[in-house]
Amino acid sequence: MDKKSSLLKAITDQGMLPLFFHPDEQKSIDITQTVYDAGVRVIEYTNRGKEALANFRKLKQVALETMPELMLGIGTIKNPKEAQDFIDAGADFIVCPIVTPEVAEVCQKADLLWIPGCMTPTEISIAQKNGAGLIKIFPANILGQEFISSIKELFAGQLFMPTGGVDLSKENIGSWFKAGVCAVGMGSKLISKEIMTDGNYALLAQNTKDVLAVIKSIKG
Repeated sequence: MDKKSSLLKAITDQGMLPLFFHPDEQKSIDITQTVYDAGVRVIEYTNRGKEALANFRKLKQVALETMPELMLGIGTIKNPKEAQDFIDAGADFIVCPIVTPEVAEVCQKADLLWIPGCMTPTEISIAQKNGAGLIKIFPANILGQEFISSIKELFAGQLFMPTGGVDLSKENIGSWFKAGVCAVGMGSKLISKEIMTDGNYALLAQNTKDVLAVIKSIKG
């Protein structure tokens, strides 16, 4: 199985993709280590600040020692230079909030999974034509579960993942899977500002374990 296929399987098996950014290097390490220790093996760090690239490089270094099974991707990539910078830093996959064919081309050359954000059927079609193995439905809180239900038959076999507004409840997560997604993106509802500010990693660990258990029960 090639790297892209392995990643798609890992994200689908995990059923969720945690994503976050924090400007502090040590907090970024602590948050990543916490969700990893709670059972997560695929994480998206986001390019939301000037510290992101340096922090990402450090995360990759630490992962070699304490998180050997971690597949670490980078999100909020909007242009080819950003994509190449993080690929050079060791990114395992690239996530975008938009459909940018030029970024898709960079990912294809590096043989990496490209996950673009889409809001319309036209964007989904363009993403497919540019090799998107997994499509992020964003912002999911605006589009809702009915959007997935309405368009999934138009794009048979396409994998979808909502990001934005997915909460921790079994009811909410279950409604997304019922609509036809393969995984859910978990940002601030899982890795909240309060948890990051307070360093409440025990709560983060418990919430992560709970979400993984909920997803396992829904899928299983």
